Formats: sequence, structure tokens, C-alpha cells
Amino acid sequence: MNQTLLKKSLLLLFTAIVFAACSRSEVDEYYERPADLEPPIYQTLEAQGNFTTLTALIEKAGYKDILGKAGYWTMLAPNDAAFNSFFQEQGISNVSMVDSVMAAKIVRYALIYNAFRTERLSDYQSRLGWEEDNAFRRRTAYYDGFVKKIVNGNEIVVVGSNRNTNLSGESYIPGDNNNKYITYFVEEFMNAAGLGASDYNYFYPNENYTGFNVLGAEALETDIVAENGIIHEVDKVSLPLINLDQKLESSSDYSLFRSFLENNLVQYVFDQDATTTYQNFTRQSDQVYVKVYDPALSFSPNNENYIKEEDNDGQADAYTMFVPENAVLQQFVDEVLLKNYASLQQLPKYVYEDFINAHMVQNAVWPTQVASYNNELGEDIRIDLNTEVREAEVLSNGFFYGTNVVQESNLFFSVYTSAYLDPEFTLATRLYNDGSGLREIISNLNGRYTLFLPSDEVLADLGFGYDIPTSSYTYTDPATGNVLPANIARSRLLRVLYNGVVPTPDDELNDLSGSGIIRSGDFDLPGEYIKWENGQVFAAGNEVSGQRVTIIGSEDQRNGRTYYIDHILEFSEENQGRDLQRLAEEPGSEFANFYNYLNNSIIYDRNSGAIDGVELGTSYTFVIPNNAAIEQAVRDGRLPGDPATGVPNFNPGPQGQKDIVADFLRYHILATRTASDDGLINGLTETLLRDSLGEKTYVDVSSAPGDLFFTDAADRIATYIPGQSNNLADRSLIHLVDNYLLYTE
Repeated sequence: MNQTLLKKSLLLLFTAIVFAACSRSEVDEYYERPADLEPPIYQTLEAQGNFTTLTALIEKAGYKDILGKAGYWTMLAPNDAAFNSFFQEQGISNVSMVDSVMAAKIVRYALIYNAFRTERLSDYQSRLGWEEDNAFRRRTAYYDGFVKKIVNGNEIVVVGSNRNTNLSGESYIPGDNNNKYITYFVEEFMNAAGLGASDYNYFYPNENYTGFNVLGAEALETDIVAENGIIHEVDKVSLPLINLDQKLESSSDYSLFRSFLENNLVQYVFDQDATTTYQNFTRQSDQVYVKVYDPALSFSPNNENYIKEEDNDGQADAYTMFVPENAVLQQFVDEVLLKNYASLQQLPKYVYEDFINAHMVQNAVWPTQVASYNNELGEDIRIDLNTEVREAEVLSNGFFYGTNVVQESNLFFSVYTSAYLDPEFTLATRLYNDGSGLREIISNLNGRYTLFLPSDEVLADLGFGYDIPTSSYTYTDPATGNVLPANIARSRLLRVLYNGVVPTPDDELNDLSGSGIIRSGDFDLPGEYIKWENGQVFAAGNEVSGQRVTIIGSEDQRNGRTYYIDHILEFSEENQGRDLQRLAEEPGSEFANFYNYLNNSIIYDRNSGAIDGVELGTSYTFVIPNNAAIEQAVRDGRLPGDPATGVPNFNPGPQGQKDIVADFLRYHILATRTASDDGLINGLTETLLRDSLGEKTYVDVSSAPGDLFFTDAADRIATYIPGQSNNLADRSLIHLVDNYLLYTE
């Protein structure tokens, strides 16, 4: 290379070096940490001067590097004075006596994921964005992880569920550490939720509500900005709260309630993902089991994540458990649960599920707003928080109320309970519970009912049963041996049991020594009428079979009385014409004239007793004019016969007269409703008659206790004759009245 070329190369190299040096300087200057940026959390705490104990614990916990660099945290930082009080409470002289495990608990539970200024702590981070003033909790960096426990006499490694168990059995999601939440009480949320100091002081009676409290602590200096987050100074140290599951485990006062769960509604299920994580972390060979709660429960008490329908929904809500102490629960066991069972081990699993759910709420139940919540069974909370709660605690996943009473659940204090907690009535209970709606009716403590309850033995003798392998009801006719399809078998049993449900707001059936009639079913969904006489009860079918029902025992419950019976309240399977025929054939019958017209009419089948337009299983009211009223209809020219004498012609020849008779009969049969003298049915009611245009016609029904009359289209009134009315038929009543009904267009 010549001298000139060498000089040019050296000049270019020097220029490149200078240019590169200038570029690096500019890059370093561009990315240099801004001079006005606040230091990270650790350094900020150091600079404040009153967090010396906390910074020492941060170092001991191994979090100095994490909090001394970039990140995104909120720290609820106890000051030195808070630690001085904490050490006295713990019997510790100074920070040197705190080991790394305790230090990690304190530091990690004081750390909230993400940085939140005061004005944001009350806002919920939903998937649709911020929901203002709808949050009172945040997820912390602390979690329990794997623990060793003695289960059934063996030591195993256990991890808590991090989801509420679903029907597919999923209760543990790998990678979710089940981080604990911390609760705070900020003014914006409290005001928006209609809460106040009394709600806070219910849980923390000795603390001062300031409008920004973290558990039992007061927030002092807030919104201290650091490079990697926000610091809020607090005046108390908070150790990680236990969850509802851990509360039950740690408190002997509620051991009986816990045994209900542990012995019946908890399983320890091996999990390979959890086992792999544990073995990789510890280098030990133990297998890991997830503590899984029954999917029928409202929630899993060891799940820290709330519902997890959204990632952060634990910010806006939590669980609640009302747990009765041992003494009152034992009394409930003795007086209620084991009234018909020899031991708790014999109780069906669903009893435990219902009992626990009666004490669970899938929301945070605030003390001043308890009336706004329902338990998992849909019942209001029937526990007085002023007099019947012995302790109340905010826990990591919800609110805990220790009570000196048992929730007065519908299922355990109603006439439904008589079947539900007695193994002799499993078939009735099964139907009550299978979506029939009967359970909801008879377990309602806000109403009063009488329940006529047949045992499994009684129902089996009459052909009813249940096939467990196919989950279907069965019915075999005792007389013919005919077997009905499962859906029809269920319908028959449902109708029988519905006949035995009677609303009795004034305990009308507590005395069955006299006689009377009453409607079964529910007020919103009427059943059929049944009668009682001299201690026996009967429905329309019992009159046909000649077998009435005898009371063989009774039991009073909170919402009424249960009668145990030796037979069923049978429904009639014969056409109403047969009932009219029997009434007409009695000596001196006042039903004779009407029936004779019916018997010879074009709408009646003599062989079956069927009336055109009248269907079995449908509600009707038969308004039957007495003999004198029929004769008056003949005199008035409304029916065939001799107008001069009123003598009926029951078998007229001309078609026109036959049509007149048919229309007369139809107008005296009210469709769709069954009216009696009990005040339950009033107003215009459709008849079987159609006018010349094919439109419906109506009769006005007026009913009151002890009174019943019918007003026709001509404003004429027919009044029932009490001694000969309220005759039972298939979903029908047959009344004798003193006048005929006249339709005029």
C-alpha cells in the first residue's frame, strides 16, 4: 500500500471512530434515566426515613432487588411506629428476631399488583374498562402454596382449590398461585355502596374509620410516587389473612360445622400438574393433592379467586359464610337432622349440601345491608347481626360471621322437612325436588300449608316407584298389571302429591273432626278440591273407589302441619257425566231434570259419560239448575216441554230443539276454572257455549266465604244451594243452583 493510500485509510478510520463515539453518546443520552424520575420503591422508602424496619424486612425477604428496579406495584407500607407496636404484640424485641419466612409474609402481603393512586383504589378493573367506585379489594403478591397436612391419618402435600369446583370437576388451574387479597375501606367505594363507619367498625370495633383504612390500619401519607409504583403509608402491620377454609380449620368453636364439610363435601384429589410443580421446586418426591369442595356448593371456601368470570372480579366482591357454633349446631342435629336418622353418617349427601348452602352467600354481605342478600338457596338471611353473631372477621377471600343460631332455612323448618329428613318418604321427596315446583311451594316459610304425605310403602302398594338406573318414575296398575311410560307415571304421581298440598293461611285443617271442602295446590297454580269429614280426607277419586284417607300421624312445622296418611288423595279418572248421573239417581234428586236433558242430548255419550267439549284433567264448574228452575225454563220457552205446565220434554224430535238443549247445557258448564264458595274465583268465566259467530260466552262468578252465585248475560242471578253443592268430580265441582242461566246476544 503506498503512502498516500495509507494516509487516506487512517483518516477514514479516525473519522469513523469519532462518529461512532458521538453516536454512542447520543444514544446513551437518549436512554439515560431522566433526572426528575422518582427512585424505585425500595430507595424511596429508604429516603423517607421512617420505614427502616420495612426496608430491613424487604432485604431479609429477598425483595430488595425486585422493589429496587423497574416494576409496577402498590405498597401498603407500615411505618416504623407500626412495627414497634407489632413487635410488642408478637413478643419480639427488634427486627433481627424476624426470620425470612415472616419477613416474606409481611412484605408480600403489603404488595398489590399494579400501581394505584388513592383515587383508583375504589375502581374495578373490569374487562370493559374501569368501573368507578366498585372495588374494595386487591390481589397481593402473597400466596400459601403447598402445605403438608394430616388427612385420614396420613401426611400428604395439599394445595387449595383456585377455582370453585364446576360440574366437570375442574377446581385447580396450573400456574394460578391462588394469591390472597387484601381489603381496604376507601370513602369513594363506601359512599357509592351506601356503606359507612358502622360497616367498618362492625369488623374493627376498636379502630377509627377515616375514609381510607387498610384492614385495621389507617392510611397516613398516601400517593407517594416511586419509579416502579405507588406507596401508601399505614400505621399497622398486616400479616396475610387466612381464608374461610383456614378459619374453619383453625377455630375449634366451629368444628362440628367443619366436620359436615370435611366428612361429606371434601375430597383430596391427586393432581399431576401441581405434583410436577412441587417436585421441580422442592426436589422432593411427594405427590400433591388438591383440596376439592363439592360442586353443589355455592363456592369453595379455599378458593382465593372469587368467581373468576373475569380476571379481576375479586376486586369487586367476595364470599360470605355464616357458621353456627358447636353448641347450637349440635342442638339442631339432635332436634332436626337426626329426628328420623340414627346417625349423621346415614344422612343423604344432599342434606349436607343444602345445609351448608343455606349458610353461604356468593357475595360480601355488609352488616348494614344484610337484608339485600340471599343465601345460595335463594332465602333471605334470617340471622340478626346485632344479637346473633358472636364474631365477625374480614378474611382473605370473604367475610366470616360466627353465629349462635342456625339459619332458619325453609328446607329444615317447613312441612317439606317432614319428607326431606325422613327415609320413609324418599319417593315423595324425589318428586318434590325434581323441578316439579312442589319443594318451592311447601318449603316457603312465608306461607302456611297443610301437607298430606304418603310414605314410600303406601305409594309402592298403589303401584308407584322409581327406577334408579334409568332415573325414571314407574307406575304399574295394581288391578290390571299395566305398566305406564315413565313420563305418564311421573304425571300421575305429581297429581297425587299436588292434591296433598293445601294452602291453609289460617290453619283451616288443624281440626278435621267436622266436615268441609278446600282447594289444594298453590294460590298461583290451583290444584283440585278435596274434602274432609270426621277425621278422614278424600278427593274425587276416593269417592269413586270408595276408599277414603285416614290420618295416621301428624307433625307441626314452622309453616304448617304435616299429616301422615294411609292412602293417597286419588284423582278421578271417570268422566264428569258419571258424577252427574250418580247425583241424579239419588232418591228425590234435584239434579234429575238437568241430567235427563243431558242424557238425551246430542253432546253426551251415555256409554262413557263424556260430554262434548269437556276433557279429563281440565278444570270446570258445573252450574246445575234444580228441578224447579228447569221447569221454569220450560215455561219460559227456553227448553222443550209444555210451557203451560212446565213439564220437560227430555227427548225432543226436531234438530232445532236438540240444538237449543245442547246450547242450554253448554252455557251451564264453565270452562278453565273451578269455582267454590271460598272467595278464590271471581269475575267473568268462559262457558262451553259459543255464540252465532263462534265467539266465547261468559258467566260472571261471585264467590265469598260461604256464598256463591252466578250472573248470566241477561243479568239474572243463580245462587248456589249449599247443602247440595261442592260435589267432587275430575278437576271439577258440581253445584246445584236455584235458577237457570240465560244467554242473550
